[in-house]
Amino acid sequence: MKKVIVFTGAGISAESGIKTFRDSDGLWEEYNIMDVATPEAWTKAPELVLEFYNKRKAQVKGAVPNLAHKLVAELENNFEVSVITQNIDDLHERAGSTDVLHLHGIVTQARSSVDDKLIYNVGFNDINVGDKCESGFQLRPHIVWFGEDVPNMNKAYELVSAADIFIIIGTSLNVHPAAGLINDAPTHSKKYLIDPNAIRVTAIKNLTTISEKATTGMQRLIKELEN
Repeated sequence: MKKVIVFTGAGISAESGIKTFRDSDGLWEEYNIMDVATPEAWTKAPELVLEFYNKRKAQVKGAVPNLAHKLVAELENNFEVSVITQNIDDLHERAGSTDVLHLHGIVTQARSSVDDKLIYNVGFNDINVGDKCESGFQLRPHIVWFGEDVPNMNKAYELVSAADIFIIIGTSLNVHPAAGLINDAPTHSKKYLIDPNAIRVTAIKNLTTISEKATTGMQRLIKELEN
């Protein structure tokens, strides 16, 4: 069975109503990035950081998986599929994907602010100041902030390096180190880039670009894979 790796970004969840950080009416318009998504912000104003992520959590709770999420999940009927996502929502899981690697964390989990190994499933409940881990330290969102290492990158590189088919959906390929994953897919593997925006990718062999949004782009790709 061929191995398919699907790499997704904000574009796939935008069609479910989850605003991207770069949207003119997105959540970043209410907050300064440096005030809510850095370790320094957490040290300076944890209440503000928690407010921001509690709002994001409420947004995710109200969203539902769209057709693109569902079609990605249905690939498991014919392929061995792993999803690597930059998104912190749980829409891939709710759509039925069974192997999802979250590069930047997931909004439904919290972790100790001191011990990275203490991770808790909190669902859509808010995290508040005073909520502590079993060691007595404040809980923080289980999110990779700007300036922090991406602990799942090595696992992502390993998955992509074994891909027979590599599908990229809804990402600008501007956020590093994740953007470099396309360079780790085997030369012989078939590669598909689905995004309505013009994304410049050079020197990548066997790459097909589908300049459409995630839902319609995935429908086109499914037909091609069936043939």
